[in-house]
Formats: sequence, C-alpha cells, structure tokens
Amino acid sequence: MPFDDGWAALNLEMPSRVPRTEYSAEQHWPLISKVTGIAVSPDSDEAIRGRVQRAFRRAWNFDLIWSTLISREDMGAKRSYMGHAEYLEDGSDFDAGIVTAFTDPEEALEFDPRESYGPIDRRATTRRFEEHYRANCERAPDAVNMTGVYVSCVSGLIEVFGWEMLLLAAGVDGERFGRLTQRYADWSLQFFEALAEADVPVVMMHDDIVWSSGPFIRPEWYRERVFPAYRRLLRPLLDSGKKVLFTSDGDYTMFVDDIAAVGVHGFVLEPLTNLEYVAERYGDTHAIIGNADTRILLRGVRSEIRAEVERCMSIGKRCPGFFMAVGNHIPYNTPVDSALYYNQVYEELAPR
Repeated sequence: MPFDDGWAALNLEMPSRVPRTEYSAEQHWPLISKVTGIAVSPDSDEAIRGRVQRAFRRAWNFDLIWSTLISREDMGAKRSYMGHAEYLEDGSDFDAGIVTAFTDPEEALEFDPRESYGPIDRRATTRRFEEHYRANCERAPDAVNMTGVYVSCVSGLIEVFGWEMLLLAAGVDGERFGRLTQRYADWSLQFFEALAEADVPVVMMHDDIVWSSGPFIRPEWYRERVFPAYRRLLRPLLDSGKKVLFTSDGDYTMFVDDIAAVGVHGFVLEPLTNLEYVAERYGDTHAIIGNADTRILLRGVRSEIRAEVERCMSIGKRCPGFFMAVGNHIPYNTPVDSALYYNQVYEELAPR
C-alpha cells in the first residue's frame, strides 16, 4: 500500500519497494489521460479532473504528497510582486505585473514585519492547518499527506522585497540586513507555533535559500542568521513530535550539514543538490526525496532517462528513507512518452 510504504520510509523502516512522489504531473492532462484512459483537459469539470487525478495517483503509486499552506497571501499588503512566467498548459498562471513595494534599500532595511503585518490569530491558524491537512487526506487518501509553511524565512524575504531590492539591501548594510532577517523570522515563528499545536503528523518547511549556482549571499549570513532562525522556528514542531521535511530549490549541497543540524527529518532535493553527498552523510538517518533531472525527460532520449533513474536508484536504494521523484517537476510540456518511460523504468527498479 502506498501509505504504508511512504510512512515506513519516513520512519526509516526500509519498505520492500522504493516509494515515490511527483510534482506537477497531476496537471499534465495528456499524460494522465493516457495513464487512466479517461480524456481530461484544463477545461474539464472540476469534479471530473479531481476523479481522474486520483486515478492517476493510484496508477503511479504516489506514496507522499508535497503540500504547504502558508504563503504570500498570509502576509500583509506591504510586499512586492515579481509576476509569474507561463507554466500551466492553458497559460492561466502568466502574470506580467510587477510591483515594487519599497523605494530604496534604506526603507527595506527599516522594515518590521510584525509592525506592518501584525499578529495572527493563532488558534484560527491552527484550525486552518488541520483543515488543510484533512482536505489533503481526503484528496489523496492512499498517500502520506502534510501541510506546512512556504514563506519560512528566506522565501518570505524574497516575497516581501523581490530579488533586486533584497540583494541591494543585503549589499548596502549586511549587519542591518541580518537584523531584518531576524525580525522576519520572529514574525514567521507564530505560524510554526500554531502548526505545532495542530493535529498533523508531517509538515513541510519550504525555503528557497539558494540559486542554481548555490548561495546568493555570503555563506556567513546563512550561518549567522538563517540557520539559527531555523532552530527557533523548528523547536515547537520538533517538541510536538512532528516529522519535519525541508525543501529548497537550487543547489544547497553547501548547506546540507547545517540544515541537518537544525533537526529536520528529511530533505527534498532538486537535481542540482548532490544526492550522493546527502545519501553518504544522511542516508541512514534522514528521508531523502528526489532528485531525477526533469531536463532529461524533456529531451526525451530513452537511454538518458534510464541512466538517470538508475543513477538515483543506485545511490538511494540502500537508504531506508529514499523516495524517487523528478526534481523539480514534470511540467505539461514533458513528452508523454518520456514520462511513461520514466515510470516504466522506475517500476522496474523500485523493488528492493
């Protein structure tokens, strides 16, 4: 059963097959139509889409569903917006609008999230986490579900300032930018405290701390400000006995040890983070989710797809908490035949 295998892996109990999850494949309508035999598109009735997505998850044996609740919408009005590139098949997510909420680095460095955004209703937020988790369980009852926070710390700063102002502020005065980081984490802590009180066993901490090339600010800033903030944020969750998973885009190999040290139970990896390093250091102690390269599926060369699945399996299969996944997504423009072949190779190699 997918739930049993997913739960066993999260608890490092080495299920008899390598479990898996995927991201965005459920929005790849030609793929799920092919897999389920039920024609569906973005224009199909919502109930039909949900039914076919559930059938697709069963067919592909999803063991874990990635999900967070708290996002930019939970912040106040004083925040920037960087627009959105086209990602969905129908292009409905494209947004060329860009909003810069801060006029200069000085204004950014003086920003106080608690003063601007105020406190949250903690009890109501706890209920929201529980309702979100229950809704996820109803939507995917055969898999391990979760809820969590998307704008934990660095991702929150990105949402508040946008990339240009964030980097300007960090460059103008590193010490004050460090204090600003701490103020944001102090405000974010209230979400983690509310989540700690929720009846939810698994949570996701998302924070995009790096680019594809690695850190975008000097590593000392992360170690002086970000990771100490993580310890404060995670303490309530760890004290409440929850399983905590961590996600960042990009290459965070440099910081894997720092992130392990704050107490997380698992890592979600894009292909840029070094799976071999993570498995060697933490394969016996942490869940590891990822990290097949989506670009290889997009190229559509079968020999490369097989080699990529074999690479991940050869490293991860010995690890009791390893989950197969394409990082970071299987987008709608992935050739259907590539996705089907990827799944075929996964199913061939999944048994231990």
